[in-house]
Amino acid sequence: MNSPLLLGVNIDHVATLRQARYRTMLGAHNVEPSILEAALTAEAAGAHSITIHLRADRRHIVDEDVYLLREKIGTLLNLEMGNTAEILAIALQVKPDFVCMVPENREEVTTEGGLDVVGQKNALQSSVSQLEANGTRVSMFIDPDLDQVRASAEIGASMIELHTGTFANEQGAQRAQETLRLQAAAELGHSLGLQINAGHGLTTKNLPELFSVPHLAELNIGHSIVARSVFVGLRQAIEEFAAIMSRYPHA
Repeated sequence: MNSPLLLGVNIDHVATLRQARYRTMLGAHNVEPSILEAALTAEAAGAHSITIHLRADRRHIVDEDVYLLREKIGTLLNLEMGNTAEILAIALQVKPDFVCMVPENREEVTTEGGLDVVGQKNALQSSVSQLEANGTRVSMFIDPDLDQVRASAEIGASMIELHTGTFANEQGAQRAQETLRLQAAAELGHSLGLQINAGHGLTTKNLPELFSVPHLAELNIGHSIVARSVFVGLRQAIEEFAAIMSRYPHA
């Protein structure tokens, strides 16, 4: 029997709420909400990993958060990052359990679209090699494009995270077509020895339709969980996702 589908909880938007008021006074005694409390709550609710994105502009997660979570959480730490020398140096020092390499545009509200591994193979291969040698498993956040899957394997990544944003945003025939692309990418990645993760735009409503995609190991979900937590609390929001994920038929 295969392993169950795991949940990585992205807590970036807990930091977004904090930064809305306390961006310039993070050392104050009354700063809230607590990133650490969010991570520990996610752990208690059954999260397999805690995901954070240290952006170049530090719009939500800041350096102190990365070091604090690395020290304090008991589960696995997944650091999303752009392929820059500054963030790579931090990752090599912190040694997160996972790194997910993502595209990064200062103008975007959130990550839009997958990383162009094909066009950046040399630069990405160098970073992947350093991180993997340092004990961190590396994932490429890519669109479900077969060339991008092959390139991810060729540069030595352990995992891919399939970008599900198009799947989430479309309906009807367009969603069905994107689901076929996700299925093909997952099949190819699995055949190449890659762990298959997925994320972006996933909700409790669209998640069951994703379950036709085989070989999924872990889903990384943030915005929908944090949005739902406004009404029911973080723990219940996570448990609702976990309950649906327990029905993944390929586990």
